[in-house]
Amino acid sequence: MMKSKLFLVMLAAPALALAVPADAQDVPPPVAQTDEQSALEFRAEQIVALVNGELEPQEVFSEAFLNAVPPAQFAAISAQLTGQFGKAIAVESLDPPGGTRATLAIRMEKAIARGGIAIDPTSENRVSELLFQSFDAIDDSPAKIEADLANLPGEVSWWFGAIEEPSAPVIADRASEQMPLGSTFKLYVMAALARDIAAGKRAWGDVVNLGDARSFPSGMMQDWPKGAAVTLETLASLMLSISDNTATDTLIDVLGRDAVLQAVVDSGHSSPDLNDPFLKTRDMFLLKAGPEGRLRTYREADSDVRNQILEGIDEPVLPMSTVQAAFSGGPVALDVEWFASARDLAGLMRFMRRTADPRAFEIMAISPNLPENARSNWTYAGYKGGSEPGVLNLTWLLTDQQGRDHALILSWRNDDANVDQNALELIAQRMLALPR
Repeated sequence: MMKSKLFLVMLAAPALALAVPADAQDVPPPVAQTDEQSALEFRAEQIVALVNGELEPQEVFSEAFLNAVPPAQFAAISAQLTGQFGKAIAVESLDPPGGTRATLAIRMEKAIARGGIAIDPTSENRVSELLFQSFDAIDDSPAKIEADLANLPGEVSWWFGAIEEPSAPVIADRASEQMPLGSTFKLYVMAALARDIAAGKRAWGDVVNLGDARSFPSGMMQDWPKGAAVTLETLASLMLSISDNTATDTLIDVLGRDAVLQAVVDSGHSSPDLNDPFLKTRDMFLLKAGPEGRLRTYREADSDVRNQILEGIDEPVLPMSTVQAAFSGGPVALDVEWFASARDLAGLMRFMRRTADPRAFEIMAISPNLPENARSNWTYAGYKGGSEPGVLNLTWLLTDQQGRDHALILSWRNDDANVDQNALELIAQRMLALPR
């Protein structure tokens, strides 16, 4: 399963910047740097025109930047930004205004985009770095957010609110619908492990040895030597922070499939049978990349037959190239997955707060997948996301200044095409900015 990434737009550009006055957005931008402008100010103003499609990336970005972010990719990113937040209007702030590097804020019609910019004096002061980390919504509303979510292709569900007040979310829709999770299912593995540790049945420092069976990336443990000694804490940390699939499967072997499934049941999952038997990541890869007949039988079978299939899942042995090829053409059998509704996942957060050893939440916070300004509004941010072609889930556990826990959960399924992670993460930032 692929690791969900923090939304970062990185851009690189050459040396001409255009200012678009807020009260004259239809006026063509200037084509030359004024005497009053520093090179950095000029380039920052060019970014406004560039985002609006009024300049070509080759006019603004350095060659190194364009190698990393080709013009077509930048155009797609710009279209995504303007589609959600409207046209770029003007540079809101640039600090410091001189030199070669600064923090940058650009006012758009519906948000303030914040990040950083750098120019390269050896490349005609072209933009060599451009990073938008956050978007502060202007005049946003639940209705506008829900309209944008509803316009995404496929099926989308969402829930945001205080986990101890599940009947009164800030914003929610289709929150009871079962959705594929991708690697977010690993939170259920963590719940089972952390409950055992809290109950004294296990300890974070318990050591296990890696066996022969390995999963496929994401992760790194698939390349570790046979018999490598690792603690449960190391396995759990890699499982959540870099979505290590071999670490996950090792923990499932330690706990047992049935124990993880019991955590699904005990957390209040509304349809736990959808996860019976509880798949390991290797199972999922081999089912979808293996013989078509086996996959078809698995999809149509009850849990007993499915368990029998999983007992022989390693035959035939499949090379990594075959597995990679199976997932390169778009969504594959999205009913062979791990499932939960947004409400189920909010319930899981509530369950973990009551039963999990506190160390579990420190591990969940290793990779919070939130820009710094969004994190500043919360005293705690834990995260796990998951994806495969056609599937995306984003799940946060957040604690506010008053000590109340909130969950933000978004799930997206499209059986016909890949989904756009950046689009959903942008909307997540807008949801977090809503008044609570």
